[in-house]
Amino acid sequence: MPDPVAIALLVAASYLVGGIDFGVIVPRIMGVDIYGKGSGNPGTSNVYRTLGRGPALLVMVGDAAKGLGAAALGSLLISDAVGFACVLAAVVGHILPVWHGFKGGRGVATAIGGLGWLAPWPGLVIAVVWLAIVVVLKIASAASLLAMVLYVPAAIIQGHRGAALIWAGATAVVVVARHSANIRRLVSGAERRIAGEAAG
Repeated sequence: MPDPVAIALLVAASYLVGGIDFGVIVPRIMGVDIYGKGSGNPGTSNVYRTLGRGPALLVMVGDAAKGLGAAALGSLLISDAVGFACVLAAVVGHILPVWHGFKGGRGVATAIGGLGWLAPWPGLVIAVVWLAIVVVLKIASAASLLAMVLYVPAAIIQGHRGAALIWAGATAVVVVARHSANIRRLVSGAERRIAGEAAG
């Protein structure tokens, strides 16, 4: 039986690592306070609108790496279920980062990064679908919400069952909840595209 203390330490470490927000750090290195730009969200989309493709790519890769690292840590040391729990902790850390005044991003890249370890091929399909929607529609939130709808099915396709699916589902719910304002704007046709204009 896994040691509860070890699990708690892994989850806590994943939360703290998840709180290292590249959407804040990369712009800050470039002399920009991302909280005061565009939507004010320290995520890939807002960094792209504010600073362009290169910095946005760094943010996306860094945020995804947090999820992948958390998944690998929990999975290798204890179990895949704990890996998914660590991904959830990293996502919560990204959304509510202790290092940045609890003002974080929406957790999509971190969540998908976790699938990169725990469900690599389904996770890759989700990443490609996300990218395709962003390229075609230029609405990152729509792509992100679809990715979260596919999150648990991806875990099932990979063969995960039981507690792993519970943690995967919780991760998807947390990320969708963080998109509540985006959902309202999507419904009203007022959601911003990557380039900055409204979608409707």
